[in-house]
Amino acid sequence: MFQKILVAADGSKHSIRSAEYALEIAKKFNGKIDVVYVVDGQMAKTDVLQARDKFELEKKRKEKLKVIKDLLEESSVPYETHFLHGEAGPTIVNYANDHEFDCVVLGSRGLNNLQTFLLGSVSHKVAKRVDCPVLIVK
Repeated sequence: MFQKILVAADGSKHSIRSAEYALEIAKKFNGKIDVVYVVDGQMAKTDVLQARDKFELEKKRKEKLKVIKDLLEESSVPYETHFLHGEAGPTIVNYANDHEFDCVVLGSRGLNNLQTFLLGSVSHKVAKRVDCPVLIVK
């Protein structure tokens, strides 16, 4: 039923909890987890200006997912991580729909509270537009 699970993560507490829920679902249904981290244009510019080189930049992004990756490493659930570029909501929706996931799990809030307040939350955008069930974790 839920064998192909997408977790949208940004390193926030909500995304860590969403990964924990996704892990439980994957264990129950013998599933696989794909973790996506979306780098938007503003974040990319800031990261490039602050990083010394390409490898430091990649390391910094991977560190944001370290807790989630450690959690998945401890389990027997197969997983992959993907770094995508674009606006978070539409990028997650396109990736989920293009890869035919059985379920998308994401936090109710991420690291960008300003965007949530002004534009509507990423979780709301994903829930409205993705073609599979969505679990939003508080």
